[in-house]
Amino acid sequence: MNSPESAPSAPSAASDTDLRSWLRTRVAHYVQLDVADIDTAATLTTYGLDSVYALTLCGDIEDHLGLVLEPTVAWDHPTIDALTRHLEETLAQASPAGESG
Repeated sequence: MNSPESAPSAPSAASDTDLRSWLRTRVAHYVQLDVADIDTAATLTTYGLDSVYALTLCGDIEDHLGLVLEPTVAWDHPTIDALTRHLEETLAQASPAGESG
């Protein structure tokens, strides 16, 4: 069951702060902690996220942003901060900003 904060939004409208907050909320949900207890600079493994949760997070991100990601994205960018930066860069590259076809 998806929570309300997992509703898709337009990728170009996702700000760094919003995306970081959304990721933080998802991680808190997975590890059953309060969002305030999730440090965006700590590695995801600090919270006990294993490969199953990493794949689940990847799927949630794909659904939320409409992106196709490598399944190793959470291991390649092991903190919420690093993952946010990577996703922002990916969104910027996927944006049709200068191209129309």
